[in-house]
Amino acid sequence: MNDTSPGWKRGVLVGLGVLAIIFSILVFIHPGMTVVTLVYIMGITLIIVGLEKIISGIFERRGSKWGTVGLGVLALIFGSLAMVFPISTGVFVIVMLGVGLLFAGISHLVYGFGNKGSPAWARGFSIGAGALAVILSFLVMGSPYAGALAVSVFVGIALLIIGIEITIVGITGKRIPMTPSDIRR
Repeated sequence: MNDTSPGWKRGVLVGLGVLAIIFSILVFIHPGMTVVTLVYIMGITLIIVGLEKIISGIFERRGSKWGTVGLGVLALIFGSLAMVFPISTGVFVIVMLGVGLLFAGISHLVYGFGNKGSPAWARGFSIGAGALAVILSFLVMGSPYAGALAVSVFVGIALLIIGIEITIVGITGKRIPMTPSDIRR
């Protein structure tokens, strides 16, 4: 986007940016509703994907026709369960995130202690990050509410940053460099 962009495009960007900022404030005010909303979005997505897989599996001419239909049925079942039991699904997903964080932390610790060929600062960073991940994983698995709060805070921060960036782009009309190729030296 440049300075010659039509005014309506810039207005839309400012509107979207302000909307993202408002949503970020709502996320900070209602962290529990954020997780439930994310579960509903996940459930709706799974239902749509499940229906698509079932339909495409039925009309597929070759390949694993019944495998595609079976995956579609599973997606439909999991999506429906997420919609019917959003809080339980949210707790389950957050506990699974905690388990994933535990494995990632252990992996970093093993790498940090075992890779003698790496620079000392890299090994120290890996050990520190691994220890932090393991501690956070136990916190999340021990209290899914704390995990839900952490997820909500991260979503809120991301929405706030995105909202500010989009609003600035809409007001100034200048693109923000997002990739190394966009940055001119």
